[in-house]
Amino acid sequence: MELPTPLETPLLRRRCDPNLLGFATTKDLEPSDGLIGQSRALEALRFGTELNAGGYNIFVLGTPGTGRHNAVFQFLDRCADERHPTDDWVYVYNFEEAHRPRALRLPSGSARRFAADMDTLIDSLKTSMPAVFESEDYQTRRKSIEEAFRGAQELAFTEVSNKAEQQDLRLLRTPQGLAIAPLRDGEVIDPAAFEKLPEEERKETQDRISSLQSELREAMEQVPVLDKDRREKIRKLNRDLAEVAVGRAMMDLVNTFRRDESIASEDREEIFAHLKEVRSDLIENAHLFVQSADQLDTPQAELTPELPLDLRFNRYRVNVIVCHQKADESDEKCLPNAPVVYEDYPGLGHLVGRIEHVPHMGAMLTDFTLIKAGALHRANGGYLVMDAERLISMPYAWHALKRSIRSRAVAIEPPMTGSQTVTAVTLEPEPIPLDAKIILIGERQTFYLLSQLDPDFRDLFKVAVDFDEIIERDSQSTQEFCRLIAGIADKEGMKALTAGGCAAMVEHASRLASDGERLTLRVSILADIVREADYLAGRAGREVVEDEDIKRAIDAQVRRLDRVRDQSHEQITRDTVLIDVEGAAVGQINGLSVLQIGAFAFGKPTRISARTSVGDGRLIDIEREVELGGPLHSKGVLILSGFLASRYAQDMPISLAASLVFEQSYGGVDGDSASSTELYALLSALSGVPISQGLAVTGSVNQYGDVQAIGGVNEKIEGFFDICSAKGLDGKQGVLVPHSNVKHLMLREDVVRACAEGHFRVFGVSHIDQGIEILTGVSAGERNSEGFYPEGTINRRVEDKLRSYAQVRQDFFAGNGFGKTEV
Repeated sequence: MELPTPLETPLLRRRCDPNLLGFATTKDLEPSDGLIGQSRALEALRFGTELNAGGYNIFVLGTPGTGRHNAVFQFLDRCADERHPTDDWVYVYNFEEAHRPRALRLPSGSARRFAADMDTLIDSLKTSMPAVFESEDYQTRRKSIEEAFRGAQELAFTEVSNKAEQQDLRLLRTPQGLAIAPLRDGEVIDPAAFEKLPEEERKETQDRISSLQSELREAMEQVPVLDKDRREKIRKLNRDLAEVAVGRAMMDLVNTFRRDESIASEDREEIFAHLKEVRSDLIENAHLFVQSADQLDTPQAELTPELPLDLRFNRYRVNVIVCHQKADESDEKCLPNAPVVYEDYPGLGHLVGRIEHVPHMGAMLTDFTLIKAGALHRANGGYLVMDAERLISMPYAWHALKRSIRSRAVAIEPPMTGSQTVTAVTLEPEPIPLDAKIILIGERQTFYLLSQLDPDFRDLFKVAVDFDEIIERDSQSTQEFCRLIAGIADKEGMKALTAGGCAAMVEHASRLASDGERLTLRVSILADIVREADYLAGRAGREVVEDEDIKRAIDAQVRRLDRVRDQSHEQITRDTVLIDVEGAAVGQINGLSVLQIGAFAFGKPTRISARTSVGDGRLIDIEREVELGGPLHSKGVLILSGFLASRYAQDMPISLAASLVFEQSYGGVDGDSASSTELYALLSALSGVPISQGLAVTGSVNQYGDVQAIGGVNEKIEGFFDICSAKGLDGKQGVLVPHSNVKHLMLREDVVRACAEGHFRVFGVSHIDQGIEILTGVSAGERNSEGFYPEGTINRRVEDKLRSYAQVRQDFFAGNGFGKTEV
């Protein structure tokens, strides 16, 4: 097997040549809107927005910071321009069931005008109605009714009074009411004198009084009838005059809706039905306007304290829920046509709307004017965008959204109906039909969990828009990436970047993608670098951002986060943690791991050792035995057993006892990226050949000995390089990485420079045999035609050691009476 040589410098970091970019500064480029390399996502987004069918709402998934929000809003803004204007919605009073306000649909942009017209109508009636009832014609007609009533009333009593006079009796008005008294010589007899009259005369007089009292009762019983007739005539008079006044006041409003051809016939019928109810109620309650006018002339101190809600006139008002005409830039209730709404706080009340209350004497009062719109109302006819994680964390909000989507209507209801401890008047507003596309933006894990755990999710959000985090790095994508950087700088008014600055950003984007053939699309991270480089360029007095500014910004970011890395490396350089970078040792090797602390990751070398003896074929993973090893690490160790058995134990039993341990490791260990490292240590222990301690290893291995790719390759190489640099580079040090990871290399400039100068080396290894030769300087060896490895090779020494273990084990069992088998 051919022994690999150290990797050439161009393979360690893929450069971007500024001279090939074709521009001097980003001012020469057309800024990009951020939608690069997202063809799959844009196709899905276009499909989801254009298909108007039930359940085809959209879930945008991807890694935070990839520009999903900006991309979605830019796309939806273009879609909104192509959609027809949407309807307005208002709530009005329900004259039949006051607790169930009615929802009315109006043409786009007319809701606020309707509300203003209704307010104007009431205000005008507050002025005109009192004038009608104070007019000379009204007063004359009402006076006639009153006089007719008084005349009829007096006529009835006059007839009784005349009869009384004819019978020597008189009808008297007393504080207690009407009374009949006897007369003598035209004068009323007092009670004492009446008692002195003869009994027969008294009896006759009492009979006449009793008879006349019956007629008086009949006359008095006619008074309520006459008064009722009077009130009916006055009410009819008031209605007749109010009907004229109200009809005249409402004429323009009715004609406006009659002439509006944009209103659907069904909606027109509902509007006219409401206006008819308003007209009838205004006519029936015309006296309220007279009372209102009287209160205006009454001193404030004499007024009775009013309720916090004007229940007399609120029922004629219009509560604008959604208006799609921007009447006032400061008015958040009026939205542009085909709205694109982003709800940052998708709580229940903010999502489906809420009913507000006002306190009054220990009770909570409300009416339909206190109904407030939710995000679903504002997005009706357009698009509603929300963050999935925020939505599902809000109590009741997720279920309310699903209910609204299924029913295609927005129903406003309290979150815990019946649980209030304070007496509250509540409402049941009529649900408003929902026609909006719901777009949730969340992480992939959220999408997968909802798909698995919520059976409704897949029926309600059928379109997945998956945003890529990385794109392929080629000449075209590099140009698009530079336009993206130009867009970031242009949007925020920052200095232009030179071609060198853009080249540095391209290389850093590959570094962030951990792949020299890819570019990251983590726009938020890229934007931070550009902002900080712009700041540094300004401090240096430059008009443009150079590559030096980009590199200084990157270094400054690392500097702010690398305290833990420095402390970890200091423990090694001070020999608190034992890591050798020179010399050789049997069964001992430097493994590499990555520590992730927040957004910062760094590599750390760890000594791995292996010890072997005669045994029953068991590999002891000490990390697993003490429950510090994770399942993936344990899997890697078990693979080693399969490799040893298949390569060395075809004709004999494995009689090996081996232990593997991460030295001075006091935390959990997981992952299989050290499995090849452990195998090298085990081969060294079995063969007795020492491993160079100036080399470190990373990579996983399969049962055939193939070295497989791992993650964090750049951080691992740099972590060992930092230790070697601190202890002194001698040109013999280096790192073995899987050959399949070579394309992922985007090493730091100082590491690349050291390799170019021959002070450090990086090897790409495809098989265990290649790696063990580099580590030991001894050939691995291949089986000859007779099936034996050459003398002195690593594989021959390992096989011989395993045969000797097997023979020892056989002899032990034979000596103890278990029989003997030739090995």
